Amino acid sequence: MKRGTTIFLKLAVLLIGVPILALCIFGIPWLANNPVNPNYAGALYPIVIIMYVSVIPFIVALYQAFRLLSYIDKNEAF
Repeated sequence: MKRGTTIFLKLAVLLIGVPILALCIFGIPWLANNPVNPNYAGALYPIVIIMYVSVIPFIVALYQAFRLLSYIDKNEAF
């Protein structure tokens, strides 16, 4: 695989990960602090926790993809 292709794929992995990370840092806490309906605020916290837990495997998968692309650059992948 050519180096330009792997750079493009690394950039794509970063562009996928950055908005998700920003959402976890800014969006989800804002949602937890400003519920639309205060009557259901107690039910919102388990949903927020599930959202944070589900992001962990996603970030790990993106890291593994980035690492694999680095190995492909070095011709050590397969």
